[in-house]
Amino acid sequence: MKFGLFGGAVLKNDGNSGDSLGYEPFMDIVLEAESLGFQSMFLVEHHFGGDGQISSSLNLLSHLSAITSKLRLGTAVTVLPWHNPVLLAEQVATLDVLSQGRVDFGVGKGYRDIEYKGFCIPKEEAFERYQEAIKIIKKSWTCRDKFSWDGVYWKFKDIIVEPAPFQKPHPPLWSAAGSDDSIRAVSGSGFNVLFDHFATFERTKQRLDIWRAACTENGRKFDPYEVCLARGLTITLSDKEYDEAIRRREARLSKLINRFGTLPGVKNERPNSYSDKGAELDDAALIGDPETIIMRLKALQEMGFEYVNILLPDDEKSLRIFSEKIMPEFDDTITPTKDVNERALEKL
Repeated sequence: MKFGLFGGAVLKNDGNSGDSLGYEPFMDIVLEAESLGFQSMFLVEHHFGGDGQISSSLNLLSHLSAITSKLRLGTAVTVLPWHNPVLLAEQVATLDVLSQGRVDFGVGKGYRDIEYKGFCIPKEEAFERYQEAIKIIKKSWTCRDKFSWDGVYWKFKDIIVEPAPFQKPHPPLWSAAGSDDSIRAVSGSGFNVLFDHFATFERTKQRLDIWRAACTENGRKFDPYEVCLARGLTITLSDKEYDEAIRRREARLSKLINRFGTLPGVKNERPNSYSDKGAELDDAALIGDPETIIMRLKALQEMGFEYVNILLPDDEKSLRIFSEKIMPEFDDTITPTKDVNERALEKL
């Protein structure tokens, strides 16, 4: 099993760090994560929420490409209906060249009404805009001659898109999928799939079963590393910390649903409460002591998951605990160097 990170920095509109990670602390944690053996950093893209979430993920990834050397740099996701596809193809290819082929390009259609309204784009057009954009992006990366495009939403004349990506024929393509139909569609497209961190274990297993069946139907070999599952993570070392983690999660999900009306994989209702320790009704997140986290990750592994992105924790201590006590339980996780371990122990 391999592990990456998912999320991003949060900065309030006044330029000061928000409740989560400001840009500088975010960079420090990403650098620490790379040294501890995490293999990727997937950034979100959100707009107009007023809570300082990353809006320009490619700019931030460009900075990360300059200060990291091994970490895969992903988007989870770039929402295609909002972007000029040719400009986007140029920007992603440039990042791929700068990073020497470390880009994972995750794409999606988005789900927040506030964002579609803000861009004055009818949400009903999302699917068709997405489909047209991805065709243009792939053509931009693979066609070395001039081409023109006369589409429904985009028109280009006699263009050559430069630079060409470092990875050939282009960076790996990942697509977010939640519904049964979208999972089957992503499998048929040849893309890798990103599963969100909101769905329960039961729903997550259903999604993977649908993906496996779709791969078989499409004549595609099932590769567990082409499926990336995001999970919330809170490592707790006492009952008090556990109870506080549960309270924060419930409050966070309720706030998101109240603001945006819907979340992928979550019903439009207040999340269920946790009845008692270890018996969660909303069991999507990995919450508990290291032994509990290991048990739950092994349950995911038994389902068939081998690639898990954890939501970016608020501090480096959680990363170090995860690296030292949890990652060694899984075979193909990179073991931190002696120097990193010594430095981590000094900080604890």
